[in-house]
Amino acid sequence: MSDIRFPKTTPELAERRHALAPAADDAFKAFSKAVFADGALDRRTKELIAVAVAHVTQCPWCIEGHVRAARRAGASPNEIMEAIWVAAEMRAGAAFAHSVKALDLMEDGDGK
Repeated sequence: MSDIRFPKTTPELAERRHALAPAADDAFKAFSKAVFADGALDRRTKELIAVAVAHVTQCPWCIEGHVRAARRAGASPNEIMEAIWVAAEMRAGAAFAHSVKALDLMEDGDGK
């Protein structure tokens, strides 16, 4: 499935991005490699976290890349979907939690 609004990354685009800012590109790649290396959390767990965060940030490239990486790391479709539901609850929960701001404004009259 392809969406014209979200072009696929190509080797040519990656090379162009690198050519425009090679130091930053290299640093980001090294940072990403370090973050996803096994540590206190294994790669599978980190990829499930990344799947959830990708859905909250709504990045289609991140969703695609991290769902595939999670599968390669051994995550099941059920685990991936459960991570997405956790993300959905957290996003909805944030809206719900922030309602206290509106309630406060309505109570003190500043919301008029």
